[in-house]
Amino acid sequence: MVAGAAVLATMAAARAGSSGAAPVSAGEPVAAAALTAPHAGWRLKDSGSTARFRGLSAVSRTTAWVAGTAGTVLRSHDGGKHWSDISPPGAGALEFRDIEAFGARRAVVLAIGEGEASRVFRTDDAGATWTESFRNTDPRAFYDCLTFFDRRHGIALGDPVDGTYRILSTADGGRSWRVLPSKGRPPAQQGEAAFAASGQCLVSAGSRDAWIATGGAATARVLHTADRGRTWSVTDTPIPAGDPARGVFALAFRDRTHGLAVGGDYRPDQPSPHAAAVSDDAGSTWTPATAPPKAYRSGAAWLPHSRHLALAVGPSGSDLTLDGGRTWHTFDHGSYDTVDCAPDLGCWAAGERGRIARLEP
Repeated sequence: MVAGAAVLATMAAARAGSSGAAPVSAGEPVAAAALTAPHAGWRLKDSGSTARFRGLSAVSRTTAWVAGTAGTVLRSHDGGKHWSDISPPGAGALEFRDIEAFGARRAVVLAIGEGEASRVFRTDDAGATWTESFRNTDPRAFYDCLTFFDRRHGIALGDPVDGTYRILSTADGGRSWRVLPSKGRPPAQQGEAAFAASGQCLVSAGSRDAWIATGGAATARVLHTADRGRTWSVTDTPIPAGDPARGVFALAFRDRTHGLAVGGDYRPDQPSPHAAAVSDDAGSTWTPATAPPKAYRSGAAWLPHSRHLALAVGPSGSDLTLDGGRTWHTFDHGSYDTVDCAPDLGCWAAGERGRIARLEP
């Protein structure tokens, strides 16, 4: 293991050396060096909750939303010093696993589960009021993740029904949803599904591209659409599968070409070798990491403005890559399920027992 301080201390130099790094002006809320100082790392925030947060949306260094068990949604607008409980009324029996925020006031949250347990809620007033915009009526369907291409267009992913993945689509910011025709999607493998572990089993980049992470079957695969979910291609990954507990748990794309996949075996008593892979061709092919995380990881995020730096998190710790996902170094042993970074370099992580943290000096 590489010591966390030493690893994070190299991030600024690595970022400065990246040919694609965008400059961070002195007027921005935080410079890259502030996140990569020798003592930088996750700083826990007092959420005042015991929920397990697998849904996370980082708006900025000051504003973040989390969603989790017992229908819980929290929001902070002061860098995590205070958290407002803005949970939708009557949602206490629901399991929120994904949330997508569009600023300090607007967000869409997904509840998972069989039949009517799968729902989507939307707020335009920072959680003062919520509208239920979708309730699943098919007892065979189970929704896992959602993503947005822009403020209006988004899709949500459901596990296979009649042999193909179920895709919902919205063109009005989540106010209404429709199930897309199954034609154009490759057949699912026997036992294949997506893992609702971090809100990152479905991710997007740009205005039309999205990817699905799968597991639970003979091969862990990634599905790719370039037309907002109408048609999909599929590619095998080198991440081990062959068991209901194994596969790709999270994806992260920094643009429509360069992606990361992390996963493994979520059972704590099982090893997770080869738990990460990289793609530089929009997910058409995947190459195993030469030095992957040493344990199962459920979430991943690119550090903004960098071609090389990314984070991965899981119940046993957090890792950093300095070379675009080829090698990973553990820098923290705290338990987190999901991670997200905002354009101003505000990186947040969340997980069990109300754990929420921000990457800080």
